[in-house]
Amino acid sequence: METSPPVEPHEKGMIPVGDGNFVYWEVCGNPQGKPALVVHGGPGSGCSVGARRFPHLDRFRVVLFDQRGCGRSIPHASDPATDMRCNTTEHLLADMEVLREHLNVEKWLLFGGSWGSTLALAYAERHPGRVSEIVIPGVTMTRRAEIDWLYRGVARFFPQEWERFRSATSGAGGEGDLVKAYACLMEDPDPQVRARAAEAWCAWEDAVISLEPNGRRNAYSSRPLAARLALVRICAHYFAHGAWLEEDVLLRNAGRLAGIPGVLIHGRHDLGSTFQTAWELAGAWPGAELVAVTDAGHTGSDTMRSQIHRALTRFAPG
Repeated sequence: METSPPVEPHEKGMIPVGDGNFVYWEVCGNPQGKPALVVHGGPGSGCSVGARRFPHLDRFRVVLFDQRGCGRSIPHASDPATDMRCNTTEHLLADMEVLREHLNVEKWLLFGGSWGSTLALAYAERHPGRVSEIVIPGVTMTRRAEIDWLYRGVARFFPQEWERFRSATSGAGGEGDLVKAYACLMEDPDPQVRARAAEAWCAWEDAVISLEPNGRRNAYSSRPLAARLALVRICAHYFAHGAWLEEDVLLRNAGRLAGIPGVLIHGRHDLGSTFQTAWELAGAWPGAELVAVTDAGHTGSDTMRSQIHRALTRFAPG
């Protein structure tokens, strides 16, 4: 698959979104092209330079942004003084609208996988008239059942690694809920406690993708310390609250996406986010196309990249 080389943004800035938060954004591609918003995962991963490798940059006006508390947005969640009460799904949805209005976008294509797909779906169901198409490589709806699977159910494949993950929460409380226990640890005033918790969390995430055809060793653990701290703090904060979404609400409201063309691209080897989630969403979203990729997991593959390219080519203006 041919992809565009990474480019430098021709616009960028920091936009105030309230509560003392400033969200970093940038735009690359064709300033007159079709607007497309890249919604990154995590939550808390930040938008990578690799996201600028968007197909057909000559035809798309590609908007990237770092969600609250991560990447280049400030204040950063790695700082224990950052108030996480001002970082919820509702805040992020409102931030996306502030950014859309700031950039004078009427409608945009949404592109995002993993947590990015959850946020994109929540946005599209809230504002269907502002979304032209949706492309999702790696479907999640961040249901409590999915969170439980990722941080407990997958243990049947990695019992030793999960025992290390569980043991790292000893004495942290959480009433047996590992995610809540990690959320508590990431609020500890002791920086060593927070660093150890982030290390254990990232080691578990590394284990979950380790059997995938393209799983990269230490993919999470090799991130810079501040990025790891922000990622784990935000993830644990969101997942401990079920992302502030009613269980199955995105599935129940998928009918609101009728008329929005969508392509769901999911790897059969994705242990952390199983194919069933993508299959259920495709069945509830009128007109959505589901593409199963047999040689990919959560980390993708050449085949998955080709399918992404195919979908974006389909939605690119002539």
